[in-house]
Amino acid sequence: MAERSTAAVDVADNSDETSLTAQADQSTADGVAKNRERDTDSDEVQESTRTDGSGKTSPPELHSGHKLARRYRLEECVTRLDGFSSWRAVDEKLRRAVGVHILPADHARARSVLAAARSSALLGDPRFVQVLDAVEENDLVYVVHEWLPDATELTTLLASGPLEPYDAYQMVSQISAAMAAAHREGLAHLRLNPNAVLRTSTGQWRIRGLAVNAALRGISSDTPQRTDTEAIGALLYAALTQRWPYESDAYGLSGLPKDIGLIAPDQVRAGVHRGLSELSMRALVNDGATASRHESPCTTPEELVKAIGEMPRIRPPEPAFTAPPEYQRTTYQQGTYGRQSARPGATQPVPAPPPPLQSRTGKALKWAVSALLIAALGLGSWQLADALMDQGGKTDDPDKTQNTEDNDKNNKSEAPKPLAIKDAEEYVAKGDAQHPADVAKTYDGNTSTGWRTNSYLDGPKMVIKPGVGIVYDLGSEKEVSAANLSLRYGGNHTTVELYATDSLGSSTPLSSMQKLGTATTSSTSAKVTVGKPVKSRYVLVWLTALPYSGDDPANYSRPGYKQAITEVKFTG
Repeated sequence: MAERSTAAVDVADNSDETSLTAQADQSTADGVAKNRERDTDSDEVQESTRTDGSGKTSPPELHSGHKLARRYRLEECVTRLDGFSSWRAVDEKLRRAVGVHILPADHARARSVLAAARSSALLGDPRFVQVLDAVEENDLVYVVHEWLPDATELTTLLASGPLEPYDAYQMVSQISAAMAAAHREGLAHLRLNPNAVLRTSTGQWRIRGLAVNAALRGISSDTPQRTDTEAIGALLYAALTQRWPYESDAYGLSGLPKDIGLIAPDQVRAGVHRGLSELSMRALVNDGATASRHESPCTTPEELVKAIGEMPRIRPPEPAFTAPPEYQRTTYQQGTYGRQSARPGATQPVPAPPPPLQSRTGKALKWAVSALLIAALGLGSWQLADALMDQGGKTDDPDKTQNTEDNDKNNKSEAPKPLAIKDAEEYVAKGDAQHPADVAKTYDGNTSTGWRTNSYLDGPKMVIKPGVGIVYDLGSEKEVSAANLSLRYGGNHTTVELYATDSLGSSTPLSSMQKLGTATTSSTSAKVTVGKPVKSRYVLVWLTALPYSGDDPANYSRPGYKQAITEVKFTG
């Protein structure tokens, strides 16, 4: 099990580090505001998969306020270790916080760090903390990555207790799927621990340091898929038990008792979900040491994803509703001011209603009111009968009725008719396409699916492209009067233009098309009305300005200026 210990424990003794390094052991290299990462370099064990390529290069002398590329202003050093340093910084161009890893260009691992960062950046999967820049200049190599101010690392979450079964299920599902996607692209993590796993405020799980953290520390593995799979099993074990599944303490968690070996989570803590307990053991036991009730081990993230899919789905807990407090009468009651209040608990007498009028005057008043009511009823009946007789004596005028009906028909305008969409194709005026395989999802009648643009740094008006959009084929020439769009993102503003074109493809330039109308909206719907209806078979829906929206992991979309069309309907 030596390989398992390397992948999941990842512990070494750095007792010869300076006091600054010791402080950095409880600081973050990958940015979570108010939750500084506790790195584990101070208690790591060097194994066969770790190579010492640090050399004797001293870290560059940098300080708070120093700028890289006249853009990234260093704010706080959070790790200084083994010849490299990690900082919280500010991107002054985009006015956002970022994280930066810095090491000398002649560092023994500088080349591998640059290669790992560039490979990670090409993946572009929003389930990973994204690498934004990887540069070599002025005798320095630095890697810039996202800083997530709304995320909390798993180490912090486990400090207060184990996760609920649903949260643990979501964590292992999302982490396994993300790592399976990374391995399909030839990327491994090799330092997947509770400090590298974050949960955002929306409940999404993110992984930081893909390939880069291992390259910074010179870690490699002959079996990267099995290493990362076992690390995921250790994460799930810790989430279920609040214990680290090895004898050594790590990441603020106590290890297992010595000399008992690896036991299942449901034997460590009562009430652990049995299916998740077995899943963690299948990921952890990768050298053939399986328990009697366990199925075959999972040796790759892909196998782990398949095993999760075969489990019964764990549903979120029902929300707990607190019963409202019982109504309590206050000591002040309207109408008691200036009166003596009753003793608490004393029964208040109910006042009797006033007696009916029994005097001679009262009797006369009753007779008078009765006479008036009788007279009013008689008068009303006579007027009603007279009105009915007058109406019955009148004859119908058929000519007048016919004219009225004709006028009503002439005054009513024809209701707009929906136009069927036969086909669609993404229109590319400049550069690369967006997501051409998804255009059919914009007219499938399902607003939960759609076609989306890429995320852009500049906006809301598109800068690097004149616009993005889709050409729709109506099957034959139809008179188009309006287009109704359902959108995914609101905020700022979205500008939609409508054009009549002569082909389904992108061969016709925008300047040769006939513009039908335009609309701007800040909501998740837009209607473009055609001033004078035009007949055309092909209609282009063209976006020229996009709203800013945050991270959307469900749609695999990063923060930026972007939009998604979920449904398009034309009327004529």
